[in-house]
Amino acid sequence: MSELLVVPGLPAPGRTLVIGVINVTPDSFSDGGSYFDHAAAVRHGRELIAEGADIIDIGGESTRPGAVRVDPEEELRRTIPVIRELAGEESVRDGRVAISVDTMRARTAEEAYKAGARLINDVSGGQADPAMIPVAAALGSAYVQMHWRGHSADMQSRAHYADVVAEVRDELARLADTAIAAGIAEDRLILDPGFGFAKTGDHNWELMQHLDVLHGLGRPLLFAASRKRFLGTLLADPDGTPRPPKGRDDATAALSTWAALQRMWAVRVHTVRASRDAIAVVERLSRH
Repeated sequence: MSELLVVPGLPAPGRTLVIGVINVTPDSFSDGGSYFDHAAAVRHGRELIAEGADIIDIGGESTRPGAVRVDPEEELRRTIPVIRELAGEESVRDGRVAISVDTMRARTAEEAYKAGARLINDVSGGQADPAMIPVAAALGSAYVQMHWRGHSADMQSRAHYADVVAEVRDELARLADTAIAAGIAEDRLILDPGFGFAKTGDHNWELMQHLDVLHGLGRPLLFAASRKRFLGTLLADPDGTPRPPKGRDDATAALSTWAALQRMWAVRVHTVRASRDAIAVVERLSRH
């Protein structure tokens, strides 16, 4: 198997990493606000670490289709205390686990870094806040830059492509060039094709079948498809009713297997253990 790219300052166990999600929101599509309470969010973070998460990604703003943006101060209130508390865990302090902040705002990213986060996961790719990339560069943080065509309220109206693979590749390449020119260290830049963001289900499947094209960009790639709507459609009941989000975890683990086979840098998932197990199987079968 080809070598996995390593991002300085983040765990590097020699396999596809597993990023566990904590949505500190009342309106997440995937968990319905289960971790909106501070204590519940921290408890869940510890559970994800115990299941084998390499990175914990903490977000305070829903990016589901149609979501309305949260107030900046509210985003800080939701996320920073959780980040600060989980950053005190022994596995985080000794570098086995890292904390990530899922935000489109430079101020939130900066405060999260001060609280202990070492990865900024920006679904807007630096387009929602002009200060984001300069701040990330100044911090020296690892930075995820996702393919993005607009905010959740109207992003699906922009899901029009003549060739989704080529267009996502080219748009990501331009974003990466902009980030590097603004000071993001090349070895700390991670790209995300943005499954489900301004994309139909067919677009998502097409991208997944051509990950080699995205690998051609020469950057670590994040695979973030956990519990997404196109899986609910695939697994729909005979009457056409989509499978609910929490019923999509087995399919998510199957995608983690695919991601590991494709040598993706990391998968971002809501339940960790099944994806860790799937990746372990891929690694064992791939030994020479």
